[in-house]
Amino acid sequence: MPSRHIHLVGSYPAADSREAMTIVAGVAGPYLKTLADGEVGPRRRWITHIIDGLREHPDVELRTDGDWSGYDDRPVFRVRRGHRLTPGSLNLGHASAARESYEVFKEIRQEHRLDGVSFQVGIPGDLDLALFAFGSANAFSRRAPFRDALAHEIEEIAGWGGQDVLFQLEVPVELVMVARTPKPLRTAAARLLVHGMVKQVAAAPPGTRFGVHLCVGDLNNKALKRLGTAAPAVSMLNALLRAWPQDRSLEYVHVPLAAGDQPPPLEPGFYRALELLAALPRDIRFAAGLVHEAQAPDDQRKILRTVESLLSRTVDISPACGLGRRSPRGARHALERAVTLAES
Repeated sequence: MPSRHIHLVGSYPAADSREAMTIVAGVAGPYLKTLADGEVGPRRRWITHIIDGLREHPDVELRTDGDWSGYDDRPVFRVRRGHRLTPGSLNLGHASAARESYEVFKEIRQEHRLDGVSFQVGIPGDLDLALFAFGSANAFSRRAPFRDALAHEIEEIAGWGGQDVLFQLEVPVELVMVARTPKPLRTAAARLLVHGMVKQVAAAPPGTRFGVHLCVGDLNNKALKRLGTAAPAVSMLNALLRAWPQDRSLEYVHVPLAAGDQPPPLEPGFYRALELLAALPRDIRFAAGLVHEAQAPDDQRKILRTVESLLSRTVDISPACGLGRRSPRGARHALERAVTLAES
């Protein structure tokens, strides 16, 4: 078995799920613990298709329009006067997409002899959906219907996938909020935001397997915010470990060290806060989101050694986010770089 594994966040630029999974399995198969379906088609841009789908929702109306050319140029909605947004009216599409690609996943797992590799399903945070749909001022008051709709989808997928499925909770909004909070208030902000996050976890069936992908955004391969240090992510993870429900499995945490088209910093000081995660339980894998095709391999190896030294453990190798917003050539390069680093 390899000493380091590779974790891929989810999306990959391919024509369909079979092509995406075939490429990933062919290049990185021996290093994988999980395999996502590539989140192809409209899903390659994470939740933008879900938000755009609200244009046809009978209970909401468009407040301001946008074309997703940037974080400030997106559609924002409001609930119609006299209407109510209910979980049953939200078809987020995760369950149907997962069911469609799961059979293909099993075929590719067998073809590439990836025994023990689990089917990874990305699930956005409820606050993230609410904020992108209704704006920051209404995000907290509008998150409950999204949480309940996601819980229903998780339950449905877990019903047919069981322990073969691992759900990845994806939360850029929470990490960016913590990063924008003044340092003296950062711990309190992290605990407040994590308290909302774990409600989604607690709503899942007992025994459901989870990983957590902290994120700084990757719209059009651009980050919503680049971290100044790893400290905000450490605050989030420390709060998460304290609040995580005991009867739900947390198998890995993923931390973005690169940011969209920007490679991870070379300055060792950026990573120093990772020392405060030295007590991370050994059975929870740490995926270091440092893989970036625009940075020299030797520089990437130096960063990897710094991270592993601070954490006093071997880490998984990962890009900062999904590869779906890259070109096919760039995604393949990043994937091959991940293999190179895993073998370092």
